[in-house]
Amino acid sequence: MESFFEFRHVYKGFDGRAILHDVSFDVRAGETVCIMGRSGVGKSVTLKLIMGFLKPDSGQIIADGIDVPLLSEAELTQMHKKITMVFQSGALFDSLTVFDNVAFPLREREHENEAEVETVVTGLLSMLDLNDQRGDYPASLSTGMKRAVAIARALAARPKAILYDEPTTMVDPMMSHTIADLIQRVKRQYKLTSIVVTHDTSLARKLADRLIMLHEGGVRFFGTVEEMDASQDPVVREFLQQDELALP
Repeated sequence: MESFFEFRHVYKGFDGRAILHDVSFDVRAGETVCIMGRSGVGKSVTLKLIMGFLKPDSGQIIADGIDVPLLSEAELTQMHKKITMVFQSGALFDSLTVFDNVAFPLREREHENEAEVETVVTGLLSMLDLNDQRGDYPASLSTGMKRAVAIARALAARPKAILYDEPTTMVDPMMSHTIADLIQRVKRQYKLTSIVVTHDTSLARKLADRLIMLHEGGVRFFGTVEEMDASQDPVVREFLQQDELALP
């Protein structure tokens, strides 16, 4: 299967400290890959490199056949119409209702009329169980609900790929399950290429076709859930055991 994303020997550091060291992996078209690891290992940096928010010190980052670090600002803007990201904060517009937040990427396209916007947005809000909140403003929403709205807005852009940055962090266990179910529903219905950065192995197990574990700047493990469970690598075993101990 053809790769949609590729990291080829990527290096990235800050203030003389290496964050990513010779990182290589691929994400196939239509696949969901989860990136795991402790805090500070470069998980979110990886997403920012894909989106072009950061540039690597060396190496190639390919997205849908395009070498991302070589793109101009205008070309990056075009790329962001087909590759979108759901931020931890949700990054919603505080002055817009839930409906208008989700409608925003559609209204940016001049050929969309309001009847089409209404149909698409209502469909997305229904799919993600958000219709009751359509008139609410972000300030009245919980953290988890904001993330659900951010997912709906990302889908409204009709992307080819979607990146999630710690989608279940700082939400209660019930909302965490709800968000996991939403992402799984999106995966089944839209078959988008997806990367999910998470420290939550239960979420990764639920969503991932393959998993990447970053450790000390490099890819320590890359494979399926079954391969991860069978791994005898002491770093992988310790990560999984600590995660199990952290469960209530």
